[in-house]
Amino acid sequence: MNIALKITSLLLSYPEQELLDELPELKAALASSAVPEAVAVALGRLIDDLAGRDLYEAQERYVHLFDRTRALSLHLFEHIHGESRDRGQAMVDLMALYEAGGFEIDAKELPDYLPLFLEFLSTRPKAEAEDLLGQTAHITEAIGERLRKRESVYASAFATLSLLSSAEADKKLLKELMAAPEDDPDDLKALDSIWEEEAVTFGGNAGEGACGPDRLRTRMRASERQPGDVAGSVSN
Repeated sequence: MNIALKITSLLLSYPEQELLDELPELKAALASSAVPEAVAVALGRLIDDLAGRDLYEAQERYVHLFDRTRALSLHLFEHIHGESRDRGQAMVDLMALYEAGGFEIDAKELPDYLPLFLEFLSTRPKAEAEDLLGQTAHITEAIGERLRKRESVYASAFATLSLLSSAEADKKLLKELMAAPEDDPDDLKALDSIWEEEAVTFGGNAGEGACGPDRLRTRMRASERQPGDVAGSVSN
């Protein structure tokens, strides 16, 4: 289970060249580990898809899905607390959980960033990891269902989480999440306005603008590049 969680964490992270270079190793790790066949198949599908894309293409798709569409946000508390004060306390509680487990955050991400949460779970005993994963099942099931409707291969990662979880998603909570309206990822003006109003930072762990317009715009620049542009440049 720990290997599957770690690989899922990596595959759901913003794709950098290092990740693409390591895909064969991830595929080999799946083949040599004792993960359930269904999990290996699901993660293998996403690995193979990423392996067939260049960096620009992989980043553009990731930004369009997860950074431009709040209904697909990989920040867990975004779905249940939005920008309310409850989210701040939930962050504090999650940070305390990480610290109690000896897990230190060195990335410029908020504690509720799903790949970070999954990396933490990959370090925990199986029973604890299953329990914590089950507590977020209604959120990950909602994201997975929306990805399946979009026929996105990233739905495979969320199918993996369902397979690894020992608990079914709370049907009432899941229904409420699925009833929420979805924003238009191509309406950049509206999206920019939202982030200008609701920039989020969290202590010294998130970094300046880590979950606000600066981070989002940096990632959006990938989608503005044209094929053939040098990585890191922005087309005029």
